[in-house]
Amino acid sequence: MYNAKGRYALMAIFVIAAIVCLYYNQTQLAAFGGLLAAFVLWSHFKHSSIVLASKYYQQGNYERTECILSEVPNPDRLAKKRRGYYEFMKANIALKNGEFDQAEHHFQIASRFPLGGTNDKAFVLIHLANLALRKKDKARSTAYIQRAKELAVTPKAKEIITKIEIEANGL
Repeated sequence: MYNAKGRYALMAIFVIAAIVCLYYNQTQLAAFGGLLAAFVLWSHFKHSSIVLASKYYQQGNYERTECILSEVPNPDRLAKKRRGYYEFMKANIALKNGEFDQAEHHFQIASRFPLGGTNDKAFVLIHLANLALRKKDKARSTAYIQRAKELAVTPKAKEIITKIEIEANGL
């Protein structure tokens, strides 16, 4: 749960330790230090700071969340489990900032990756249906609603789906 600077510092420490071990002819320890540095580098690209950003997101600190998410070097390289959360948080932040096209883009991507459970996936589809309603696109909104109905398990999600469905029928 390090940010980018913390991981860079950790990699530097492991590399320096490996170099010192090589200087003292401790090749096994040097190899272990190199392996640890490589692991931190791999985790930097595959997992990045998504867990840390999630912590701030759950606390409602969206500015800090956005700052940490901006540290992700390349979202396409994230692990599947991390990419869904990354896109979900980016979409919700864009939604809160009133950037509806960008929010829709991120929700579209988030819908393709695994999230916590089926209900989380249902909420992504609910957001997409709501954004389609905003654009007065009844066909897409209805398609998202139907898919969300299949996945929704909580009463809150079902209630929101019903409200969106009523609005969609009014178009």
